[in-house]
Amino acid sequence: MLDFVIVGAAQAGLSMAYYLKQQTKNFLLVDKENEIGYSWLNRWDSLKLFTPSEFNNMPGMGFPAPKGHYPSKYEVAEYFKAYAEKFDFPIQLNTLIEKIEKKENHFQLFYEDEIIKAKSVIIATGPFHIPFTPEFHQNISSAIFQTHSNYYKNPTQLQEGPTLVVGDGDSGFQILDEISKTGRKTYYSGSTEIKTLPQEILGKTLWWWFSKTGFLSISKDTWLGKRIMHNRQPVIGTDVKEILNRENVTPVGFTTDAAQNVITTEKEKLTDLKNIIWATGYKPNFKWIKDLELTADNYPKHIRGVSTMDNLYFIGLPWLYTRGSATLGGIQKDAEFLSLYIKEKNNL
Repeated sequence: MLDFVIVGAAQAGLSMAYYLKQQTKNFLLVDKENEIGYSWLNRWDSLKLFTPSEFNNMPGMGFPAPKGHYPSKYEVAEYFKAYAEKFDFPIQLNTLIEKIEKKENHFQLFYEDEIIKAKSVIIATGPFHIPFTPEFHQNISSAIFQTHSNYYKNPTQLQEGPTLVVGDGDSGFQILDEISKTGRKTYYSGSTEIKTLPQEILGKTLWWWFSKTGFLSISKDTWLGKRIMHNRQPVIGTDVKEILNRENVTPVGFTTDAAQNVITTEKEKLTDLKNIIWATGYKPNFKWIKDLELTADNYPKHIRGVSTMDNLYFIGLPWLYTRGSATLGGIQKDAEFLSLYIKEKNNL
C-alpha cells in the first residue's frame, strides 16, 4: 500500500511530490491527461502569465527564463516536464480518478476497473473543474458557434462574422483583445466598471510590488484578507479602456437571455451573431470524493489544506491560505506548510 497518492500533476501536485520525495515517502502522482503540462497546453494559444519568471519558481528548481520575462503556456508546460524529469517522480498518466472512498485505515481511489490504495491522499486538481455557461445558452441556434474559454484556442476556430465575448475577467479581456484585433465586429458582454492594474509600475513589475508590500502573503483569515477575497479582482496587464474604445468593439452590458438567433443583453438584442465565447468561469466539483465535507460554495472545508477528513489534503485551491495560493510561484509556501504538517503528524 502506498503512503500517498497525489491526484493532479500540475504545479500543485508537482510541488507536493518534491516535498514528499524529500521525506522518502512511498507515493504516486496520478493525472488524467496523457502528458505533463497538458492543463496549460489545453488553454488558448496566445496565453501568457501575468507573473514574470522570477515569481514562477517551484521548490527546488527555478523557472528557466530571464528575469522580467512573461512566460507563454508552452514555456510553463515545458517547465513542468523538465521539473518532473529532474526529480524523477513516480507518475501514472491517463488515470482519471472517478471516486475516492475512505476505509478504516486507508483510501481507495477508483479508475476504470482498477483501485489504488493509499494511507493518505493529496488532491491537487486545481480550481478549474466544470466550465460554467448560463443555462439559456442551450436555447441558442446551432447556426451560432459557441465555445467556453476553456476550449477556445484562437480566432481560426470561429466562423466569419460578428462575435460576442461574454465575461469581464482576465480571460475574457485577453480573448476579447485577440478577437477584436482580427477586425471583425465584436460585442463585449460584462461590466465596463473594471479595475485594472498594469504589469509594471515605476520600472518594477507588479509582482515585485506585491512581494515587497506583503500583499500576496495576506491570510484569508484576516480582516483585510477577507475583504480582498470577496472583492472583485482587478484585470492585470490588459488595457481594458483601449480595447473597449476600439471602433469594432461594442459593449452591450450583461447577457440576460437567448432564443435561437436572438441574444438579449442589457443594452440591445443581438441578431447578427455568428460566434459566442463564454469566458464565464468554472464551478468546483468534488462530488467524486465520498463523504467530503463542503462549504456553501462547494469547496472542501479545510484549514490550510488540511481537510476535515483525516489524512486527506488539498493544495492549489484559490485562496487556500493567501492570495498567492492561486499563483504558480505561490504554491511553494502552501506545499511546504503541508509537508511540514505531514512530517510532524507522522512523528507523533
